[in-house]
Amino acid sequence: MEATRELWGKTACGKEIYLYTLKNASGAYVQLSSVGAGIVSVVVPDKDGALADVALGYPDPMSYFGDGPCAGKVPGRYANRIALGKFTLDGVEYTLPVNNGPNHLHGGPEGFQNKVWESREHEGGVEFLYYSEDGEMGYPGAVKAVARYEWTEENELRLTLTAEADAPTVINLTNHAYFNLNGEGNGDILGHVLRLNASEYLPTSDSLIPAGASEPVAGTPMDFVNEKVIGAEIKEDFPALVYGKGYDNCWVIDGYEPGQIQEAAELYAPESGRTLSVYTTQPGVQVYTGNWLAGSPVAKCGRSYEDYDGVAIECQNFPDAPNKEDYPSAVLRPGEIYGQAIIFAFGVRK
Repeated sequence: MEATRELWGKTACGKEIYLYTLKNASGAYVQLSSVGAGIVSVVVPDKDGALADVALGYPDPMSYFGDGPCAGKVPGRYANRIALGKFTLDGVEYTLPVNNGPNHLHGGPEGFQNKVWESREHEGGVEFLYYSEDGEMGYPGAVKAVARYEWTEENELRLTLTAEADAPTVINLTNHAYFNLNGEGNGDILGHVLRLNASEYLPTSDSLIPAGASEPVAGTPMDFVNEKVIGAEIKEDFPALVYGKGYDNCWVIDGYEPGQIQEAAELYAPESGRTLSVYTTQPGVQVYTGNWLAGSPVAKCGRSYEDYDGVAIECQNFPDAPNKEDYPSAVLRPGEIYGQAIIFAFGVRK
């Protein structure tokens, strides 16, 4: 594995931004940035062996700060939504900034995704570290978060997310990469085929906060238990699709057991033949079909992305879990280690 690091830019206050490239023997490679511990590029072969970049992103590192799509980055302290920006922990109510309609999203406007993380090459991979101070964006306790990426000879991008806290807090980390398996900038993903290892999903309010209990996907447009073209039912008059202008929901991964790797999703682009299989230790997978990508910063393809130009497959805890007692706990206490894994495995169908 060949690993290189380059200075990619500097913030207005002079903080250095690094770009790492991990390339395997076949020539396939990934690029990772210290802005939000983000995935910038994933360059993998199609069914004919032609390499293309399948991850949405920008050529200018400054475009990653405050971008609406949160492209490729690790949002936090709590990825996804917390209702009304409030939660109670150990009898104390905490108030977070509201930045998505009436709700708190991705840790707020100054979440982990908009920070420059410390970074280093380490044991064949790249590690990013961010220290979040007590009270940052309203969250209790100081948190040390680490995102470690490895790139294998089999074109697997492996991500481990760990965190420790010095006081009780809540946490939910994921990666928010968008993929287009025909290559970024090559049209939309509505013709991609998706399968989810999930027979239930979380219905939501019109502001995308889960209503509570999961419901079966059977008989609804949310059913991806068997392979289905993403665009086949995306315009159906169904609450979840109307609320989000497309898919933006959390599915409950079948067979979830804490600490165990499970298959979450498989994505396939018939045109290129590329596949992406996603595995995780997390209980849920949020599928977001890029319904609001229009107006993004100028991308690597030389223009702004349009709606549905990429799909995010975000393995995570359930949205609003700090306010739902029957959801997997999002609480992290001193002496505990938060640890989750996500594997993005790229391949082809001939």
